[in-house]
Amino acid sequence: MEETESARSVPSGAGMPPRRRARSARNKTIDLSIEDGQQYLARCLTLSGSAALPDVIDRTISGDCLEVMPLLPRGSVDLLICDPPYNQSRSFAGKRFSSKSHSGYAEYTEKWLCAALPLLKRTGSVYVCCDWKSGIDIVPVLERHLTIRNRITWQREKGRGAMRNWKSGMEDIWFATLSDSYTFNVDAVKVRRRVLAPYRENGQPKDWEETEEGRFRNTFPSNFWSDISVPYWSMPENTAHPTQKPEKLLAKLILASSNPGDLVLDPFLGSGSTSVTAKKLGRHFIGIEESAQYCVWAEKRLEMAESDRSIQGYRDGVFWDRNTSHEQLTAGKNAGSGEPPEA
Repeated sequence: MEETESARSVPSGAGMPPRRRARSARNKTIDLSIEDGQQYLARCLTLSGSAALPDVIDRTISGDCLEVMPLLPRGSVDLLICDPPYNQSRSFAGKRFSSKSHSGYAEYTEKWLCAALPLLKRTGSVYVCCDWKSGIDIVPVLERHLTIRNRITWQREKGRGAMRNWKSGMEDIWFATLSDSYTFNVDAVKVRRRVLAPYRENGQPKDWEETEEGRFRNTFPSNFWSDISVPYWSMPENTAHPTQKPEKLLAKLILASSNPGDLVLDPFLGSGSTSVTAKKLGRHFIGIEESAQYCVWAEKRLEMAESDRSIQGYRDGVFWDRNTSHEQLTAGKNAGSGEPPEA
């Protein structure tokens, strides 16, 4: 694609960390340094002025989302997925985000949300990730601008223990829309669960099926997700990003609230999970990320998605519970690859 004057590839060079140490061959974590990933960084864009949609679609944009979003085409986005820094002090690729007062974090939320909403179509949907503490400040801001539809709570599995508090093992995702006309594909996000107490009607299975691996039912999705695995070192999607979201989690949001060929925007792209998952599911994407290191990982993962479109825990059009790898493989042999369509 020919680039305009306002959309340029990121120059190579800046801020190269030292090379990583050797590790086990079984460790699939993507941890390329900027030095080793120059070809990936060069694929990213920087914007110096307003950009047309063909210049930015299916691209990673390097920069601060508060500066980049005003340069993007208004009313072009079908789905907005936001995973901003939570209201806690934490370092991301050497840059520290410091916890703020309630009013300070609410002001921060107001800034990025008001920059993002003009990009959204009237029929668009918004998902905002947060922990319990950040949600206290995020929700009132969302209510001022959007109609809140639901709160999804997902089980993280992992979490630091605490001697004087409960370990945080859950996170939230707030679902909101601009209007009452929005996309929600409920059949695309059903969960396949094992039936423990099968019910029959006239001797036949009712709402479940008998397979070689057991009895299963495809159930409607709820707003509590206990089937998500946080990326870990032996998963090909894993990176060294400290708060990476799983592709399976993003797949649920994207399949439910967009259609093939729609445009998904993530202004806090991190290591690329939203863009990668959108690509695998036949959607277009725009990702914005300030860290050059995370841009390298995102572009590496996008390249990997060219040859591997699988999403762990999602197969043949349904989401599977944890620890069902054998059943998924058997179902795949019987039903084909189940790969999503091209955009």
